[in-house]
Amino acid sequence: MANDPTPAAEPRAPMPRFVLICLGLAGLAVTLHFFQGLSSIVAPVFLGLNLMIVAYPLQLLMSRFMHRYLAAVLTVLLVLALLLAFLGATAWAGSELLLALPRYNKEFIDLWMNVSAWLGALGISESMLVDQLKSINAGSIVNVVRPLLNNVSSVMSLLATVVMTVFFLGMDSTQIRRRLQAIGGINPRFTEAIMSFSQGVRRYWVVTTVFGLIVALLDVWVLAILGIELIWVWGVLAFLTNYIPNIGFVIGLVPPALLALLDGGPGPAIAVVAAYSLLNFTVQSIIQPKFTGQSVGVTPTVSFLSLLFWYWVFGWLGALLALPATLLLKALLVDADPKARWINVLISSQAPPRPVPARARAAKVDPEDTGGTQERPGEEREPAVGEGDEGAR
Repeated sequence: MANDPTPAAEPRAPMPRFVLICLGLAGLAVTLHFFQGLSSIVAPVFLGLNLMIVAYPLQLLMSRFMHRYLAAVLTVLLVLALLLAFLGATAWAGSELLLALPRYNKEFIDLWMNVSAWLGALGISESMLVDQLKSINAGSIVNVVRPLLNNVSSVMSLLATVVMTVFFLGMDSTQIRRRLQAIGGINPRFTEAIMSFSQGVRRYWVVTTVFGLIVALLDVWVLAILGIELIWVWGVLAFLTNYIPNIGFVIGLVPPALLALLDGGPGPAIAVVAAYSLLNFTVQSIIQPKFTGQSVGVTPTVSFLSLLFWYWVFGWLGALLALPATLLLKALLVDADPKARWINVLISSQAPPRPVPARARAAKVDPEDTGGTQERPGEEREPAVGEGDEGAR
């Protein structure tokens, strides 16, 4: 009895794939609910991180000529100045638009009459529209204005969070290279993924800013030729909406096209739409991807789905940070895991390499390099003189 061998433990059966999928979806739902609850904190912090990533090369350049903490302070001040410039341009464009709208009351009434006549031809009477307008009272107007006031306060709190994030990240950035080098000695794949994410985000923001400025100037030039008013307001709008992927172009197109319709009729409006569409397609769909590169490029479907997803998670700021947030997830979940890097073939905008034919794989040696003889599949080449001895040594 004492000499009987102890029975070996039976191997545990692997968990069914259906159970693993359900557990993964449940964990994803809990995580998304957590980030939605903290969207007012996570989104501005991530925006501040993006701004510091873009400005970090400038900080490294300045640190060669001055103390690294002074370079960090100057970088933080530069980032905050650029942020205030963006906000100032947005406020100026909005105020100019509000001051110009009352001049188009008559044109707007004429457009309303034409639209009412067109709707009447479709069976929708004007009395139905008037009844709908009568339902608008002071209480409903207050309900519309209250969210706008809340948005103003939320924007101020968002700016405060971004400013504090940029400040503290700027102070910590003096040691970030040393920290990444220490992590690289422990987990080099994670460090490579983070470096790839930083380069991709930096290239995305720089290329988007440069080409957004080019598109905005071209739009201003075209609008000046067409004789549209408020061309610089529409240029600022086109530049700012360029940061929103996929639908930003439409947001920047509607106001100038509507103003052209009120001021000159359908002809100028169609010309504005055609010019905007041509410039957007040429610059942002053909030229810009060549400068963006594979580190940023994802398929249009992934870009659009990421826009919807991050807007659902973080709100309007998620639409601005959609592609950088997608790049972060890609770096952490795909690039850092060698077993998951095949997903890049599905989501990358770059075409995958063509598979090598079987004949090309078999004929690896050029006939001219082998004296006119070519190896055939299945044939073994005899070692050259001294080759076996070198291998043995």
